[in-house]
Amino acid sequence: MNNNDYTADEIMTIVASRFLREGQVCFVGIGLPSVAANLARLTHAPNLVLIYESGPIDTKPDVLPLSIGDGELAQTATTVVSTTEIFSYWLQGGWIDVGFLGAAQVDKFANINTTVIGAYDQPKVRLPGAGGAPEIAASAREVLIILRQSRRTFVEKVEFITSAGFLNGGDERSQLGIPGAGPKAVITDLGVLTPDPRTKELVLSQIHPGVTFEQVRAATGWDLRASGDLSTTEAPTMEDLRVLRDLKQRTEAAHAPASSGKRGAKTLCRGPQYRQELL
Repeated sequence: MNNNDYTADEIMTIVASRFLREGQVCFVGIGLPSVAANLARLTHAPNLVLIYESGPIDTKPDVLPLSIGDGELAQTATTVVSTTEIFSYWLQGGWIDVGFLGAAQVDKFANINTTVIGAYDQPKVRLPGAGGAPEIAASAREVLIILRQSRRTFVEKVEFITSAGFLNGGDERSQLGIPGAGPKAVITDLGVLTPDPRTKELVLSQIHPGVTFEQVRAATGWDLRASGDLSTTEAPTMEDLRVLRDLKQRTEAAHAPASSGKRGAKTLCRGPQYRQELL
């Protein structure tokens, strides 16, 4: 394997993981954010503290959780508190450095829609909903967003703001008294978008190797601009790819049903010293 052999999802995940720094406290969403956050913990940021909304603090899962209620999160956590405490003390109390979220749609001011496509009372599509994302987007010191880029997912204006980015741009977020600084970056399978310092409109600041600006614009639902210091993202290293692929392979094996003929995982004992036996 050489470090040019990677998929668009892999570079998106690895680039996203690099935004997380050693010692930060990160409130993690399930799905793509969870993959990137756990990759960071397994590579350059071993003391990254991961928190999920079900209550685990400083969790170190060996495999990726299926949901916030996955027992793997509680079993590998330093401690577990109530969901009420996670939100009222940890998040609203200002202890969360980074909120890491996915999205169904994002608009040019980094507002997130995970509620509906179409009119709210008669939607074309009803999406999974908010969960804890609105409070994470409001109260975390900064926010990272990760999703695959297309004209369906990157729209000029979301039809429903589930989680606030910069609303209508400019200083509207701060004028409304929303405590967190808002989205720092939106990481996609094509590049990285960051808010313009004045207008807060998302601009392309990094582009992945082999991707053209025209490709990114074609996958964006507004007239996307490039930042003045547009750069090419650093390609994944072989070690990045090895750790990411090992994590996904372990997860697939652990979650495979026994009837499939693949190896599944059975928990034999619980608590900080728990172990798993492969069937």
